[in-house]
Amino acid sequence: MTQAVRQFAAGAGLLLRGVALYARSPRLVLLGLIPSLISFMIFATALVVLVVFLSDLAELVTWFADDWSAGWRRLARLAAEAAILGVGALLGVLSFTAVTLLIGDPFYERISERVEDRLGGAPGLVEQPWWRSLRRSAADSARLIGRSLTLGVPLFLSGLIPVVGQFVVPVVGAAVAGWFIAVELVGVPFGRRGMALAERRRALAAHRPLAVGFGVSVFLCFLVPLGAVLLMPAAVAGGTLLARRALGLPVTA
Repeated sequence: MTQAVRQFAAGAGLLLRGVALYARSPRLVLLGLIPSLISFMIFATALVVLVVFLSDLAELVTWFADDWSAGWRRLARLAAEAAILGVGALLGVLSFTAVTLLIGDPFYERISERVEDRLGGAPGLVEQPWWRSLRRSAADSARLIGRSLTLGVPLFLSGLIPVVGQFVVPVVGAAVAGWFIAVELVGVPFGRRGMALAERRRALAAHRPLAVGFGVSVFLCFLVPLGAVLLMPAAVAGGTLLARRALGLPVTA
């Protein structure tokens, strides 16, 4: 248990190191912000729509409470609103990460390459056309989002349970989101080596507390207003460090 906690904390530290590495390249700072800003505007609009229709959605999914007393009916719908927002945040952050990586693929390739060059290079690189890399990244992201959707349903239903939904589910949801975000953010360095999604998962599974610690720290930062815009490029740099750790490569110069 102690070792797992240490690994979790070390994973969170990779994001901080990613920030430090990324900040050393002012030109990349500006380039890396462009795709995250585009994605932010798209998902901010989606969030506004979700909030506007939140009460209607809560009524829709709590149809069984229509005949309850006013107090219990209101309590059920408040729990539904919290569950919808929680699952929406989880899926929104995962989707934001996937879409931003696709939009900014050339920029994030450059950031990842710069990080690896500073750490002694990247052995095992595979040359491939940009369009093939982009197509594979899109397919991998779609599969990851699909998997997260299947987990979103039981999390939403659990969120309707008093106490469990308000205290246990957010913790479990953050851990689940952290794992998927970590798998997404190592896509660039693994893709440069010609390694598919299944190989990514296997490599990270051997360092699960480290990967989850990194992913959870990114997830929590992305929940902060504008955090996703400002930290997405640094998260890619941190993901490159995580990939190197999983592949047994040095992460210090």
